[in-house]
Amino acid sequence: MPSIYLVRHGITPANLENRFAGRTGERLHAKGIEQMRQVGERLHDENIAAIYCGPAKRTLQSAEIIGSLLNIQVFSLAEFDEIKIPHWDGLTKDEIRQQYGAQYPTWLSTPQSFNQPGCETLAQVQKRAVGAMNRILAGVQRQNLLLVSHLIVLRCLVLYFLELEIKEFRSIKINNGAILKVSGLGKGRVSVSSL
Repeated sequence: MPSIYLVRHGITPANLENRFAGRTGERLHAKGIEQMRQVGERLHDENIAAIYCGPAKRTLQSAEIIGSLLNIQVFSLAEFDEIKIPHWDGLTKDEIRQQYGAQYPTWLSTPQSFNQPGCETLAQVQKRAVGAMNRILAGVQRQNLLLVSHLIVLRCLVLYFLELEIKEFRSIKINNGAILKVSGLGKGRVSVSSL
């Protein structure tokens, strides 16, 4: 089975401002563009056959920078989009706390129980991301793949690969521009390591 490389999109102005970018049109900061160039250089010899990403501008921009460096096609799939919490989009973490009371403390302390009308739960994010990943894997033969996505999506995938419960969500640390390698798929001993 192939290895899957997971990359969190490059840093954005919202990341620097402690703001929830959500599904806004947030683009990469200059630092994020440089991060993605460095990611592309680090992945140069990993024999990656295809790059997948979500439709958000920051992930698509990140994937395209890497794809241009590696001369690899990029495919954007809605299943790898950021979690849907529309009333938080564009707000700072402090503004969310002020405007929506207990929602943010719940999100921080027991994210698996976060459930608001018109929003996605982590279980729903995991289901759509895992479903898309499994469909992709079913169509490839020994080809390494790269997914560029968001912290929340990548955490949900790592939890799935390591057979951990959603309540362990906060134990997974992935910085902007981080590269994780998922190995051992189909062999019953999946490992996730940092590059």
